[in-house]
Amino acid sequence: MGTTRSEIVAATLAVLDEHGLDGVTMRAVAARLGVQHNTVRWHASSKGRLLELASDELLAHCLDEPLPEAFPDRLKELSRRCRAALLSRRDAARMVAGVFAAEPRTLRYADTVIATLLAAGHPPRTAAWTHWSIFYLTLGLTQEQQAAQETAPALLPDQVPADTYPALATALPYVGPDNFDQRFEFALDLIIAGLPPAEGVSSSVARRRR
Repeated sequence: MGTTRSEIVAATLAVLDEHGLDGVTMRAVAARLGVQHNTVRWHASSKGRLLELASDELLAHCLDEPLPEAFPDRLKELSRRCRAALLSRRDAARMVAGVFAAEPRTLRYADTVIATLLAAGHPPRTAAWTHWSIFYLTLGLTQEQQAAQETAPALLPDQVPADTYPALATALPYVGPDNFDQRFEFALDLIIAGLPPAEGVSSSVARRRR
């Protein structure tokens, strides 16, 4: 029986965990599976395509468990699940940020987020752009967190003397590469608080959620 696409995607994620994004190659995935390079290429014509499929797989379980019905709890829970999925794999946020995975699981996740906003009475543009704002927040902060796990960068007090950078010196305890959970929740709350007033519940979306 031949190697399946799902096996190739699983092997890609295993290579990602072991070697990081820079170590993911068609040949590395083939070696992981013990197959020829052309076997991988049959399912994914390029490394970019391989990364698209792996990125889509990351979001496979974001919708498995029941979601809260109330807004904004539902939107927050979706966002937390997305972040958790990215944190579950080494360099996953950097991988996802580098591709455009218009694949079923990614599209289903986006559809669910946008539907949540539409059902809360927000117009299509607000719903779509809020989804992207939260998604980019999640990608950016997760990339920082995963990079910090590798290099642990820090802004030291002697780099920001108070006489030169008074504001940074005052806020220094909150500038360093930590408190990722709190920073995520803070930014997520800011985005939601900044939403324009809802215009009314979309009846078509409301019916879909029943």
